[in-house]
Amino acid sequence: MAAFIAMIVYMVLLPTPNIFAAKDEEWKSATATYTKEIDGSIIAVLAEGACGYGDLHKIRYGKHSAGLSSMLFNGGSTCGACFELRCVDHILWCLEGSPTVILTATDFCPPNDGLSSDYGGWCNFPKKHFEMSKAAFTEIAEKKADIVPVQYRRVRCDRSGGLRFTVSGNSRFFQVLITNVGMDGELVAVKVKGSRTGWIPLARNWGQNWQSNVNLHGQPLSFEVTSSSGRALTSYGVAPGNWQFGQTFEGKQF
Repeated sequence: MAAFIAMIVYMVLLPTPNIFAAKDEEWKSATATYTKEIDGSIIAVLAEGACGYGDLHKIRYGKHSAGLSSMLFNGGSTCGACFELRCVDHILWCLEGSPTVILTATDFCPPNDGLSSDYGGWCNFPKKHFEMSKAAFTEIAEKKADIVPVQYRRVRCDRSGGLRFTVSGNSRFFQVLITNVGMDGELVAVKVKGSRTGWIPLARNWGQNWQSNVNLHGQPLSFEVTSSSGRALTSYGVAPGNWQFGQTFEGKQF
């Protein structure tokens, strides 16, 4: 009996398995191309982007960003997620040793129904495709390549510093853009709390922009976010009572 109890205690004390890491170990097949911008940065092409991040260098995603086909973009909920890519099965274009690159999902690669999915319509449904910057693409393949077969898998996002909350809107419309999200990289729920309110659930506006028709001006703000793996994180007093629209504030990190 004592041995049985000891075994139960041992099992309870074992570290909880990392569900996020376990589900993302498998490599999956896709394709990748790169944008033809001059400076090697994807910013010139993606601009504001379907995730709403704006200047990708300013928010520190930079050249390691990618536009995803609809099969991967998932209506914008994948914004902020991190993917590891490697070029495979192409002796001419893949770099020797199959080096990998880690990308952040920052935009949507729209379908082009006027072109075949095998020639030009790389992002047509149901293709799985990554549109990369030239700088990131050349870390895994020759830049002479037009399109390459790749393998990809979801990985943890390694971020420096805390989550960043950029507030915008007006007295009757509150919106916050959340960037620099670690771990899963993507958020599935966001709440805000003013000093004179309870917790208010925000609705996804687009990408990682979250909104509510509530006036929070003049109140210190706290945020609660939930990642795609279900982990919640609360940052109290992120913004002071005199915050202004357009400002960015830093909270905790996963």
